[in-house]
Amino acid sequence: MEDNATIGTLYIVATPIGNSRDMSARGMEILTNVDIIAAEDTRRSVVLLNKLGIRNNLSANHKFNEYGKAKWFIEQLLAGKSIAVITDAGTPCISDPGNELIKAAIESGVRVVGIPGACAAVTALSISGFDLSTFFFYGFFPRERADRRRVLSMMRRGDTRTYAFYESPKRIMSAVEFFIEENAGVRLCLCNDMTKLHETTFRGTPAEVKAQLLEKGNYEKGEYALIAEVADEYRLQEVEHISSPEALLVDCMVQNGCTAKDAIKLLLKDENNTYSKNELYAAHLSLKERFS
Repeated sequence: MEDNATIGTLYIVATPIGNSRDMSARGMEILTNVDIIAAEDTRRSVVLLNKLGIRNNLSANHKFNEYGKAKWFIEQLLAGKSIAVITDAGTPCISDPGNELIKAAIESGVRVVGIPGACAAVTALSISGFDLSTFFFYGFFPRERADRRRVLSMMRRGDTRTYAFYESPKRIMSAVEFFIEENAGVRLCLCNDMTKLHETTFRGTPAEVKAQLLEKGNYEKGEYALIAEVADEYRLQEVEHISSPEALLVDCMVQNGCTAKDAIKLLLKDENNTYSKNELYAAHLSLKERFS
């Protein structure tokens, strides 16, 4: 391993989630002085950097080039250059690219330093008023209904009461309606456009939050942080037995006299199914390998 004195430093720099005045003085100093800024979206990052009066060398580090670009960044770091990783908004690697580069840097003996700042999930949790003795950050709320049911089942069985998700403005109503349709015993805190001029927070039961969104009208703009607190009486104290996806698939095929592919379609429509499409297809492939 090379002498650490000749190796650059990798900085993980948090940027504002909306209000540019939330950028820390230390973060600005790092972004000004590093050799390279690795940005998730250079077009969006240059807007923030211009507001902050920072002119520096930007290089793309998004999810589509993360694996290949990490090698180039490591070469620069080992050559003595320092790099700052930033995301479009908030703390890098929290549901954003960056982990591959960090893992590669650690394996290469590169020093990795975190520059703290804004994080949408933590900010939303801090104003939720929910039990934060422990909490679980999931990332983006699932799209498929079976995946959503599986997450809800996890929430009911978990050791913590409070869960944090991100959600797109185009899917936020669908997510809230899912909790209503499932009669979920949860309270929600939806944070939209945090730190911006039109920041809005919606609180209450899923039905109450839906009414607030409809009253607002133009709710399909700005990213959402969705915080859910599970009511004590809604939590499951005992773990129920769940059939394997293979057993479920075979049972459906026998009962309906259908092919595996048709059984998968039926199961995905079944409200009691908690397996995703990918899991059921994997079970199908597993059965083919065993009995072909």
